[in-house]
Amino acid sequence: MKKLLALILAAVMLLAVMAPALAEEKVTLKIYAQYADDDTKVPYDYAVEKLAEAYPNVELELIVQAQDDGATLLSLAAAKNLPDIFQTGAGIMPTLRASNQMMVLNDVAEKTGFADKVFESAKDFLYADDGNIYAFPYAGNEYVLWFINKAIFADAGLEVPTTYDELLNCIEVFKSKDIVPLALFGQEGWITAAMYDTIATRFNAGGIKALDRGEAKITDEAYVEAAKALYDLTKAGLFQASVTSTNYDQASELFLSGKAAMFLNGQWYIEDATKALGDDVCWIAYPAPTAEVFEQSKNAFSGSGSVAGYAVNPDSPNAELAAEVAAFISEKYCEAKITLRNNPLVAVNTGLTNDTLPPMMQDLVAAIPEMTSTTAFTWGLTNTTFTNAIGTWTQALVSGEYTVDEFVEEIAAEME
Repeated sequence: MKKLLALILAAVMLLAVMAPALAEEKVTLKIYAQYADDDTKVPYDYAVEKLAEAYPNVELELIVQAQDDGATLLSLAAAKNLPDIFQTGAGIMPTLRASNQMMVLNDVAEKTGFADKVFESAKDFLYADDGNIYAFPYAGNEYVLWFINKAIFADAGLEVPTTYDELLNCIEVFKSKDIVPLALFGQEGWITAAMYDTIATRFNAGGIKALDRGEAKITDEAYVEAAKALYDLTKAGLFQASVTSTNYDQASELFLSGKAAMFLNGQWYIEDATKALGDDVCWIAYPAPTAEVFEQSKNAFSGSGSVAGYAVNPDSPNAELAAEVAAFISEKYCEAKITLRNNPLVAVNTGLTNDTLPPMMQDLVAAIPEMTSTTAFTWGLTNTTFTNAIGTWTQALVSGEYTVDEFVEEIAAEME
């Protein structure tokens, strides 16, 4: 009996010694996320830091998201090799849902309180068309902005262009001074589609969203005229040489170093542009074919929100934990965007505010109530065929090597 008691006591003592070690056992989750510039690195690093406090047993193994319009993610899915957590958008989600490679997150969204924290204005970004949650959003409505360096314009004696004729004059003057008129990272199809969209909104406010939804066709006069305008601007020299082989870092450097007068990107670029250029940078309403059309359409914006965010691989051995972490990361991402990136356009109500927004962000916040319409980013489009086509063929159009007829015919053929 004494031996049995001794054995039991020894076992209890051993468990007591082992318990802390067992409790601290690390779980490593692979995460596929954007990590390219301060707008993606700062929020991610902040979220990881907070995660270490809330989930000390969890470590994240970062796989940096490729800037390839989702091609790598689709390849990982085809190989049944998705990471535990991954960033994705509406354009890719139908494919992943069809192959059952996205976890339904409804229960986790409720259990963690995430669903209750999403702003009413962002509820549409939380629920997919079947009423389920497949990703935890962190971005609210976002917008394509046409940034300009006011100092370069002033030095060249130029006014901000509001029409294409004025823009063509700016192009001619900048080229004579060896300045790139507009730096574009055309290696990525989403930004060339956004470039086309800023022009299309001046002919049809629905832009590429109307094409995606089948409310308009690429053969409609408005979209053909938009293609002609972009083609003419391209041929005049709006973009830098080899635009479609220029990546984001290269194009951004042209603008931030004063070698380019204009730049196209989302509003998330405001912080970086302000930090580098200060009061010399601002964003402008997209130019239009005539002064009259400019006044009528200047409050029609490219961009908007979409069902997107951090999703979870249902086949992950730690799927439930990964889902909790995904929700946590998304919320912390929002906190960082507000406090560290001066971007209040987020999906989740974190209870945090920022009273020191840069002037460009203040201008955007003031402009939002005046907006008459918004379109979509390519990751917010729902027709995969159109999404691929508009990215590919706008790249072709801005390369200057394809005609307007080819652009229209190819997209029309793919849609058929």
